[in-house]
Amino acid sequence: MRKICKWALALTMTLTLTFSSSAFAFQDTKGLPEEAKILSLKEAGVIGGIDKNTFAPRGQMTFAQGIHMIVKGLDLGIDNLKFVQKPKASDYFTNVPDKSWYASSFVIAQLNGLNIPKNVDPNKPMTREQFAHYLFGALMTTGDYAFIEIWIQIADGKNVASEYMNSIQKLLVAKIASLDGKGNFRPKDIVTRAEAAVMVHDARKFVKSHKEQKPEQPDVDKDVSMQVDKVTDEVNKVTLTWGEKPNAGYRITVDRIEFHEDGKAVVYYSLHTPIPGHMYAQVITTPKAEAFVSAKYTPEIKRSENSGYSGAGVSAEASVSSGE
Repeated sequence: MRKICKWALALTMTLTLTFSSSAFAFQDTKGLPEEAKILSLKEAGVIGGIDKNTFAPRGQMTFAQGIHMIVKGLDLGIDNLKFVQKPKASDYFTNVPDKSWYASSFVIAQLNGLNIPKNVDPNKPMTREQFAHYLFGALMTTGDYAFIEIWIQIADGKNVASEYMNSIQKLLVAKIASLDGKGNFRPKDIVTRAEAAVMVHDARKFVKSHKEQKPEQPDVDKDVSMQVDKVTDEVNKVTLTWGEKPNAGYRITVDRIEFHEDGKAVVYYSLHTPIPGHMYAQVITTPKAEAFVSAKYTPEIKRSENSGYSGAGVSAEASVSSGE
């Protein structure tokens, strides 16, 4: 009896593993060089097929498919933005129906700064240089990356549109995009679904590897403090202070405020150091920034991910909406 039970258990596990692996596979990607990366994206829920068994790896990638893949692949979102009313595709595009399956991806892409043309045709095939450009734009919303300053020779570089060249160069440096055996990028060729999937897969890998290397930053810097003062019965003033500094080149700014359902208002701030080469009067200062928050919320402060860079930034005296 025990032998029968063990045999039954082994058979069940074998069938389960066989089913699981085949359930995620596309029949038309077997044996292709891109198969593993396509399968990885499918398992992650980034891509689907023409049907459950077909991916059409050599098929043309349309703008609708390309933007949707980029948005899902790089996990772009707009949860950190506050709207008076929910944005619609028709607010930004003339040819993207609000009820189309790709409408939300176009809205998210636009609000993340990808600058897709207003009159874009979502059913039009996407070229390799266009896909690379929008992928790089999406990549840069996920963090601050330092790219090696080298220029990679592209055999057919004269065919690359000038507005796309920087994006392609950076993707080549990051090994997210690649040239063919003759050193060509083929910028005007229509990007295939397999080519697009490989670039998105490698972009995800790039982001993950850099996040793992990035040292964890504190939520709040030890020398940044917050003071809350009542302005009216409905509004409080939140003042952020960044200790004493030797000159006016040190500044603190409020980036945004997130209002949460639990009644908390999280005030995100950035710290700015003196611009190299600029002269500042050597006077002890205390950098401050202000924001106004509804008295219904309990304010908290948190350091922004991009905090700590030098120079440019908005005014240190920031006024942010109360969330009403």
